[in-house]
Amino acid sequence: MAKIENAEAVVEEIRKVRQARYFEDQPVPDDVLHQLLEVARWSGSARNQQPWRFVVITDKAQLKAISEVRESINWVAAAPLAIALVFVTENATTGYDEGRVSERILTAASLLGLGGGTAWFLSDAEKSVGAEVIGVPDDMFCRSVVVLGYPTTLKDLREGANIPGRKSLDELVSYGKYGRSKA
Repeated sequence: MAKIENAEAVVEEIRKVRQARYFEDQPVPDDVLHQLLEVARWSGSARNQQPWRFVVITDKAQLKAISEVRESINWVAAAPLAIALVFVTENATTGYDEGRVSERILTAASLLGLGGGTAWFLSDAEKSVGAEVIGVPDDMFCRSVVVLGYPTTLKDLREGANIPGRKSLDELVSYGKYGRSKA
């Protein structure tokens, strides 16, 4: 396996990836979108089933319609681009595959100077409305949309936003067995 010369810098950038909800009114260039779609295409999946299809959304009316599916995803309307993750089957590994491909898109986007976040359709009713907006066939499903653009801030300015920061490794990590600290 090839070692990247500036691997530490890349790892530091990956550590700093955060959800972005506020974007400049600037389109994402086609070549950048193509790079992101290639990253998505090459993301790993259980048994390499590649259970996804990707719907690129740049139409402002469509983005606004997605943002109206659920109040807490109203920020989608201001984005220049979204990639809907449409799945051909739902099974025990679909959630893992969905998280894996969305995180890879978001990480690559960050490394390319973009920001983004994931908007979720939670209930069956929301999934149904989202599927209609995106044109998902009845035998497939979509519950998340990766939203991308050039961020104006990474801070969550919404009322009741999540508390920033991270717990310490001492709070999160055990060694050998749960609750065991490093010897």
